[in-house]
Amino acid sequence: MRKALIVGIDYYDHLELLTGCVNDAFAVRAAVERNSDGTLNFALPVVLAGTSTEQPVLKRDLKEAVRKLFADDSDIALFYFAGHGYIEDTGGFLCAGDSETGDDGLALSELMQMANRSRARNKVIILDSCHSGAAGNSTMTTGLAEISEGVTILTASTADQESYETPDGSAGIFTSLFVDALNGAAANLVGDITPGSVYAHIDQSLGPWAQRPVFKTNVKTFVSLRKTEPPIALADLQALITHFPSPDSKFQLDPSFEPERSSGEQDDTPIPPPDPAHTAVFAVLQRYVKVNLVRPVDAPHMWHAAMQSKSCELTVLGQHYWALVEKGLI
Repeated sequence: MRKALIVGIDYYDHLELLTGCVNDAFAVRAAVERNSDGTLNFALPVVLAGTSTEQPVLKRDLKEAVRKLFADDSDIALFYFAGHGYIEDTGGFLCAGDSETGDDGLALSELMQMANRSRARNKVIILDSCHSGAAGNSTMTTGLAEISEGVTILTASTADQESYETPDGSAGIFTSLFVDALNGAAANLVGDITPGSVYAHIDQSLGPWAQRPVFKTNVKTFVSLRKTEPPIALADLQALITHFPSPDSKFQLDPSFEPERSSGEQDDTPIPPPDPAHTAVFAVLQRYVKVNLVRPVDAPHMWHAAMQSKSCELTVLGQHYWALVEKGLI
């Protein structure tokens, strides 16, 4: 059972109105509800969208929805929030639509208490709000995070920073990158998108001078947030140990592996014709090259390696996946 509560608040009775948070919420729902092959990922994500005076997100409703999210022993309980955030010396807050001063919103300490006590096996908290990096921080000890096993926090900014929207105000910068990551930008070679890979994508995309995302986790293994089309077929990936008997072995090539011939070749040069069995293997090797698992040795491209009877070898990433396949982990 995979549960998701997605909150986006644009309308505030007393605070400055926002413009992109509801868009963000629905973009996140669209990304997490199903995997890329159409199979169900998170069943019926609950969306609280604060768009107007007729549809405000009240604190009591927000708190009750969070309580229900973390109430049972689901496989994963995912909470996403986009809206105003507030911080003071007593801690941080997520501002509901009826917040007047900020410190009357949902306290991050309350959110963390519900998540830390939850029986859900994985609790993932994604916050696109100002000062959201305070989530999980100890109220007693500076620089110390207090999160239970199975909890992961990913926030748009540090406790001291604001969280910004795109120039046209239609979406949050952080959430735009988060959705891109879920749609495949953060997928590994088997198509899994984990909180760690999402953070790596956002961290690299924002750069050192922009708002800084914060990642805190206490897990033994990452859960997959979404499954997308892998960049290489599983059968090809599992064949690594067939083509390379050891992680440091080299695969010897010759012109019979390459199906294409250059028009500039001399007709009197003895070159063996393409071998269908060899060209089929060579196609797999080239797919490895595209995902940085294999590289040609002493040649700029695989074509040159084959035509010059050189070899190819596993990259460091290739050796990593070779080990995973060899251990039966893929």
